[in-house]
Amino acid sequence: MSRQDGRSPEQLRPVTIDTKVRSWAEGAALITMGATTVLCSATVEGRVPVHRRGSKAGWVTAEYGMLPRATHERNQRERGGRVEGRSQEIQRLIARSLRAAVDLTRVGERTVIVDCDVIHADGGTRTAAISGGYVALALACRRLEEARMVPSSPMVRQVAAVSVGLLQGTALLDLDYREDSQVSTDINVVMAGDGGIIEVQGTAEREPFSEEELARLIGLARGGISEILAAQTRALAQA
Repeated sequence: MSRQDGRSPEQLRPVTIDTKVRSWAEGAALITMGATTVLCSATVEGRVPVHRRGSKAGWVTAEYGMLPRATHERNQRERGGRVEGRSQEIQRLIARSLRAAVDLTRVGERTVIVDCDVIHADGGTRTAAISGGYVALALACRRLEEARMVPSSPMVRQVAAVSVGLLQGTALLDLDYREDSQVSTDINVVMAGDGGIIEVQGTAEREPFSEEELARLIGLARGGISEILAAQTRALAQA
């Protein structure tokens, strides 16, 4: 099957992760996957949510949003701290995924907030936010370690994510916007660096999919995630 951008079904879009973006945050990374671009910034605060107070452990949370012209038509900015349902669901996914990357007991009673701002959206924004957010989080934790604010690095595993889907029976890796709107099955897969599955989030848009198709899609995602993991490793080595 030939895709509109010329990729093969199992081919990832070009991935770049830039850690040299100007930012006041403790960690920042600009990730680009094809035409999707997300700025990820990790901020360390010296406090934790109420439910973590006295636990001697930290917390990692995330916020996600799109700039008004990140999509084809202008979106209204979220005002007054109001988060729309879709954005809330996405930022919870990002936060769960990134918490899997750290040992919260090593963070101390601090919170790391990872802000993921979509600059340009062409499908896969939430998975790009997870993959770029990991790099920003790792840089923030590196800064804590360098400042001797933690006894050792809180990072315990690498985390990355990618989308997969079924289009007319063909399994596709890393869906762009047009493909995402056409597929009969759309799945986001989050994995650890050792291949362990952190989260699988998906739905059948039209017809139900089989266990065999699910296994095929997860296997396809694994190959794409291995490339993203390599891009993360290069970015952190060059930071």
